[in-house]
Amino acid sequence: MPEKYMTRTILLISFTLALSIGLYGQKGIDKQTDKIRDAGSTSQSSGESSNSYSWGKDKTRIRKMLPNPYPMTSRRDVLIDIVVSLLKDRKMIVDEAASRFDDGLIITQPFTFSKGAILTKSELNRYATLPGYETIWTRGRLSLIVEIQSLDGIKNSVSVTAKVEGRSGNGLFSEWATLQSTGIAEDEFLAALVQNVVGDLPEGERRP
Repeated sequence: MPEKYMTRTILLISFTLALSIGLYGQKGIDKQTDKIRDAGSTSQSSGESSNSYSWGKDKTRIRKMLPNPYPMTSRRDVLIDIVVSLLKDRKMIVDEAASRFDDGLIITQPFTFSKGAILTKSELNRYATLPGYETIWTRGRLSLIVEIQSLDGIKNSVSVTAKVEGRSGNGLFSEWATLQSTGIAEDEFLAALVQNVVGDLPEGERRP
């Protein structure tokens, strides 16, 4: 074979190999890009969100519900300050016009803890007993009434009542409905209060 034809053949083979390697590498980059793109779309797949409302439900040990009212040993003015601080930490606004601090009564304004039809039903179902008929719930909110009754100098009875409401609608008309509380919201707040005052729940109340 003439030398010039042999040179052309070698150049053609070299070019083909270089092109194959480039295409193979490009496929690898595309796959990696697809993985990154898929991960990003998964993390943003839900456009609905719920407000942060948790008294530690994600860390709660299996236990029986606390007595409500709950007996607590502390000065009442100290308990009132702790209650107000706990509420503010959870972004709940104390209704100062309705509250009577001198009487140990603290009332919050309604706090919206869930928005969007996808999340609201499950969140409402945790804090309230839903009616049997099918309803599209778009928001959930609650307000707390905390009453601290002094039994003597340092002994108090703390009761918590939750008003749970759900907003339903069909796009043209919507309204808030008051629902029967399951007692979970009250229990979560009492547990947070007890742990804040004494450091932990009594052993018997941490068991199933």
